[in-house]
Amino acid sequence: MRAPRFRSAMAGGIALALVLAGCGGGGGSESELAGSWDEIVEAAGQEGTVTLYSSHSPTNLEALKVAFETEYPDITLVYVRGTDADILPKIEVENQTGTGVADVHMTTDAGWINRSLDSDYSTEVVAPNLEQPGYQSENSVIEDKFFVTSATVFGLGWNTVNVPEGLTEPDDVIDPKFAGKVGIQNPNGMPTYVDMYQKIDVDYGQGFVDRLATVEPRIYASNVAVTQALASGEVWAAPMAGSTVLTEKKKGAPVDFLLPENPFGVPWYTHVLASAPSPNAAQVLADFLISPKGQEAISADFIAALPDIPGTGVEGSSVIAQDIGLADYEDLDPETVEKFQAEWERTFVG
Repeated sequence: MRAPRFRSAMAGGIALALVLAGCGGGGGSESELAGSWDEIVEAAGQEGTVTLYSSHSPTNLEALKVAFETEYPDITLVYVRGTDADILPKIEVENQTGTGVADVHMTTDAGWINRSLDSDYSTEVVAPNLEQPGYQSENSVIEDKFFVTSATVFGLGWNTVNVPEGLTEPDDVIDPKFAGKVGIQNPNGMPTYVDMYQKIDVDYGQGFVDRLATVEPRIYASNVAVTQALASGEVWAAPMAGSTVLTEKKKGAPVDFLLPENPFGVPWYTHVLASAPSPNAAQVLADFLISPKGQEAISADFIAALPDIPGTGVEGSSVIAQDIGLADYEDLDPETVEKFQAEWERTFVG
């Protein structure tokens, strides 16, 4: 695997100074930025709207909207939530046709991130908060474009009404009593889920995926849908539930969550789009995302990219988003993902 092309802290600081001085190179929205950071913020207020495409939790995106608009009342944050399979084609079409709608994009797709580095999808991010203590900019930013924003971990989720004894290990869901009552994600067009299935097939015990198929699990399009099914009692257990289960638990839903040994995790990386119709507001949102207030909103019940953010992280652990590495993108090219999907459908659909 070729290592992610992270910037150095010094190089990042120089690039930031150049762009803020109006000397940054490149096309797209970068040339439309105001000069100093204060001028960028002023211009962002005049643009008035910023649009974010993201696969993050709807609850967190709504919290981000509230927090951002409180901080910047002259800018309305519009978010479009979807899976990577939904959103990535939109990003590509908007870029190719010059009809940008999104200003900022957040993704977990390591393969797409790597492929896009050699394209003109992104513009340089100039957020001053990249240099704040605690963000670890030197291993958080890829080529001054993509910056780590948040991360999630997947573990065991269950409905406490139907499974009052709870779950303690992944093999607990492979019990005949759970037949037709286990929820899993469909990896169709989703390299992150392909990577997850490949990892848990080893980390949950060799051959776990084949054994999982014996309980005839119900299939859902996303982790959010699995969480909703757990909360409603439509399914009773999920071996790859996201920490969004904790959000539903706080709302009073009869669900619980546990991290097994060797849990699967994935970071979200964010970038400012070269086709952004509001380039200044895009930079302001990027900066806010990695501020303490932004992190408290976008990473609630997830893993934050800053330490000591209230309501984030895993109990008993000091892990931050930077500790959860990107997947091996060389194993997640479109052909490999398509081949895995066909194998997965033979196993779970027949």
